Amino acid sequence: MAGLEPFARGGNRLCFVNPDNCHQCVKVARPGFSAAEKRRKKSFPKSLKPLSSFDDNLQEYRTLTAIHRRSGDPVLDLIPRCYGLVPTDCGPGIVTDLITDADGRISITLKQYLWEQGITPTLRQSLEQFRRQWSTLAVPSRDLLLHNVVVQQTAGGALRLMVIDGLGWSDLIPLAQLLPVLARRKALRKLDNLEARMQTLLTTKQRGGPWGYHGYLEPRQRRIENDDT
Repeated sequence: MAGLEPFARGGNRLCFVNPDNCHQCVKVARPGFSAAEKRRKKSFPKSLKPLSSFDDNLQEYRTLTAIHRRSGDPVLDLIPRCYGLVPTDCGPGIVTDLITDADGRISITLKQYLWEQGITPTLRQSLEQFRRQWSTLAVPSRDLLLHNVVVQQTAGGALRLMVIDGLGWSDLIPLAQLLPVLARRKALRKLDNLEARMQTLLTTKQRGGPWGYHGYLEPRQRRIENDDT
């Protein structure tokens, strides 16, 4: 990753276009946020947890592969495919699909789309489809945050929503993993909360409030420099 600029920065990780495959994303830990450094900052007894529990990439790899194994290929309409863990000069990285629009640019977040365009008829249609698919598959997730959902613009002009982070059960004992009815109920609640966050963001903008910190891509950040297509 040396010499490359990340196209996005999260709280713990940096996101790069894979220099070996421009259709893939590589996430690595930000400086100061490696698994060892994160555990070192914890107080007793959390500092006794295994190192793997502080490794965001390893946890995401396990989560993505488990969801794909459980739900099959239909879930790849909602989440990126994971290609595994790789060593990089910035530490271990996880490789997933890079979500891009039909024109080849990196897709923007739902947060950015709402801020710039509001709830368009096309977005409303894609939200309804997303809700049906997400609840049917009962995809396990934490809160669906606006900057963790991207809006992919297809060649036909339709939009597709995909969740790129925040997946997996947050419960210490994930009972929903064993009870499909509970899993679907939890998925529906997450969807309702997502709709509420959308309205909160639109109200904030209407009142002249601040954008916030995460989820905005400048035009230059959306361009893929090593795209040979």
